[in-house]
Amino acid sequence: MHLTHRQVEVFRAVMGTGHVTRAAELLHTSQPTVSRELARLEQVLGYALFDRVRGRLHPTPRALALLDEVTTSYVGLERIAATAEALKHFAQGRLQLASLPALAHALVPEALADFAAGQPQARVSLESLESPLLESALAEQRYDLGLVERREAPAACTLQTLLVADEVAVLPAGHPLAARARLAPADFADQAFVSLAPTDPYRQQVDALFAQAGIARELRLDTPSAVSVCALVRQGLGVGIVNPLTALAMAGPALVVRPLAVSIPFHVAMVRPDWRAVHPLRAALEASLIAAAERLQRRLA
Repeated sequence: MHLTHRQVEVFRAVMGTGHVTRAAELLHTSQPTVSRELARLEQVLGYALFDRVRGRLHPTPRALALLDEVTTSYVGLERIAATAEALKHFAQGRLQLASLPALAHALVPEALADFAAGQPQARVSLESLESPLLESALAEQRYDLGLVERREAPAACTLQTLLVADEVAVLPAGHPLAARARLAPADFADQAFVSLAPTDPYRQQVDALFAQAGIARELRLDTPSAVSVCALVRQGLGVGIVNPLTALAMAGPALVVRPLAVSIPFHVAMVRPDWRAVHPLRAALEASLIAAAERLQRRLA
């Protein structure tokens, strides 16, 4: 690989201005010269740095990753060349995945293990965000892929359902209700209950269910995450109702999981930002997420 300082300079100018004409003005040269140097750079690297759509240049994920290195090591051409070579094999250029905390804990690890087996050099950044910050970030096209619990796609995004299953009850080991195969709302009467946060949509569904049935619980504790609910239940601080993925991941000698006699659907979906450049490995990660969701669905059946 034989990069020249001029090629890197042209690339940096185009990325900084977002336009070939303005880059040419910045470099005091002509537009054809800038276009020619970009073409030579892509030929040297062996892959495209820009998608050309309707006469405009849209940087690829490789271009964005290469720009990070150029910015921090502009005078170090050897290091830039090494990074460009790594991008050719996807060792750099992180795939950005955003997820709700519950899914990052219970679904994503299994999917990433499957993904890593097929793409051992790929680099993934997993960001855990609560709703509605997650949906807002996806709408702003800040991530390559997202995992949500909603049925509606954020703005400028496409949504695909991965999994639908019912919420479940979690009980401390040795609790009297653990002797029952399935729990009805009436079974929770006067029980110490660990809830999700008041603003959580699943908390609101659970509260509405008990209110409609006229059943009072002892609402001693609430916490923002299903993982925290399970941890508190495991310590004997009450019983709870959480999503089945977290319950399955947290189940063990100290935590018992039981199905409910009523249905509170839990919905998991994959979100694709429509305007963000498609990462070369996004499809492979999507396939791993779908496969992991199908395995979990079978375990929950």
